[in-house]
Amino acid sequence: MSPEALITIGIVAFTVALLIFTRIRPDLLLVAALVLIHLLGILDPAQALSGFSNPGMITVAALFVVAAGLRETGAVQSIAGRLLGQPRSLAHAQARVMLPVAGLSGFLNNTPLVAMLMPAITDWSRRHSLPASKLLIPLSYASILGGMCTLIGTSTNLVVNGLHVQAGHSPLGMFAITAIGVPCALAGLGYLLVFGRRLLPERGGMRELAADPREYAVEMVVEPGGPVDGKTIGEAGLRHLPGLYLLEVEHEGDVLPAIGPHFRLSAGDHLTFVGIVGSVADLQQIRGIRPATEQVFRLDSPRADRQLIEAVVSDSCPLVGRTIREGRFRTHYNAAVIAVARNGERLREKVGDVVLRPGDTLLLEARRAFADQHRDSRDFYLVSSMDEVRLPRHERSWISLSILAAMVIAAGTGWLTMLQAALLAAGLMIVTRCCRAPIAYQSVDWRLLVTIAAALGTSRAMQDTGAASGIAGWVIGAAGGRPWMVLAGIYALTAVFTELLTNNAAVALMYPIAAGAAADLGTGPMPFVFAIMIAGSSSFSTPIGYQTNLMVYGTGGYRFSDFLRIGLPLSVLVGIIALLAIHLAQPLGVGYDG
Repeated sequence: MSPEALITIGIVAFTVALLIFTRIRPDLLLVAALVLIHLLGILDPAQALSGFSNPGMITVAALFVVAAGLRETGAVQSIAGRLLGQPRSLAHAQARVMLPVAGLSGFLNNTPLVAMLMPAITDWSRRHSLPASKLLIPLSYASILGGMCTLIGTSTNLVVNGLHVQAGHSPLGMFAITAIGVPCALAGLGYLLVFGRRLLPERGGMRELAADPREYAVEMVVEPGGPVDGKTIGEAGLRHLPGLYLLEVEHEGDVLPAIGPHFRLSAGDHLTFVGIVGSVADLQQIRGIRPATEQVFRLDSPRADRQLIEAVVSDSCPLVGRTIREGRFRTHYNAAVIAVARNGERLREKVGDVVLRPGDTLLLEARRAFADQHRDSRDFYLVSSMDEVRLPRHERSWISLSILAAMVIAAGTGWLTMLQAALLAAGLMIVTRCCRAPIAYQSVDWRLLVTIAAALGTSRAMQDTGAASGIAGWVIGAAGGRPWMVLAGIYALTAVFTELLTNNAAVALMYPIAAGAAADLGTGPMPFVFAIMIAGSSSFSTPIGYQTNLMVYGTGGYRFSDFLRIGLPLSVLVGIIALLAIHLAQPLGVGYDG
């Protein structure tokens, strides 16, 4: 090997060691490695920065915006609410989590999908007295398994496709990996359903509802023709909400306290809930019910431009001693009062009939500038915005779902490349106002994109210097030149790298090695491409190899050993199934090129 190849191998090996044995962020380490490679003259600026224009990386960025549009319109939450339903047992609950998630993750990048569903599943587990630790690892694993089945299901597949195109091959089709991914996903889901109850720990997790003295009573109304109209309270999922309970229902002029789960709701029914502020805010996310106050619909700003705000009334507020309706609160402040909390006292009046007193805490729906404009106002002691709560635009959920379906059809039929379809879908999400431009920027995981781009640049150095072909020659020699042993070795090495590094870094480093091995053996590249796609996603044994594992790690109260106990057998099972499926779907020696 040339001196440049040896230097590149040394830099990569040192970077891998730092990734394994330190807590330095992967994006910083990989960027540092790429800068060093460039400073040593191994890559010129255009080569070093080529990863930032890679189609795979740009596709990942566009898919984050698509996912944001689905989240902002409440589309995914609505689907999740319908699919989760009422579990009969723990096994049934695990199935209701994993099967829909695996299906959705085939068409949505799994990282934003898990981010969207994790709070909903955590709350769902509380409502049904199920340990979150029995559901969150299955959530992460199901998203990984489902993501293996299509090109867009995971950033890993998109990165490999980008490298494949960069190497001069045709881009992969949307369902090129499906024949290998589906058997792996089915085997993995079956394993989790059979052994998950015994191998997963039983812990409550870290996210528990904190005690909050501010207890709000909020009135909601059932929308005509909505998802709640005609359903029982139990079917609508309105009982046992965390931190919240249904106090009474006003039905056809009658006030009915202590309503049971089998009471059937009708359009126009008024529901009074009592609970803490975070849970009251969660009511805004439920499709089919809306705040009973008509003041919300008279505000002069679009609902997407509003947020929930808490404000404590001061003794100098001009509306003190008057009801909210008499004081014309909405007209005065361009804000609608959703609920009122008063020092633990339960207020029986409707919101508009509450007489304001100093110290009352108001939950408002107002334009985003309200908090800044009134933070120093003498009318309020304290004004704080609930930035983490966004009001979903349910009326646009059908638009966001239509855009997603069009993207899948366009890419799946070959009308557009995956990059073109993703960019067009992201643009449509913004143009149709399913997602505002500032939210689109915030939704993109820029750290992940930098990690991918830097890893692609390092991969380019390994390929151009001959380092990859040198390592490939060593792997072939160790396998005795037998193609299937070489393929198994490439798969195993990628899987180990994925567990110890990150999935995208692993496949970026392994692709040139796999391509070199295929060239030296004189076989087609596709079996090796599929092998590193599956192995690069098969991070089940540690929480650090895949972002979704890290996301559920703390929330589920897991330990490192929990992933090893349930994940190591799953990694071995998926590896065996993947190699068998590759043998059947893409035999070695066939020079298929995408």
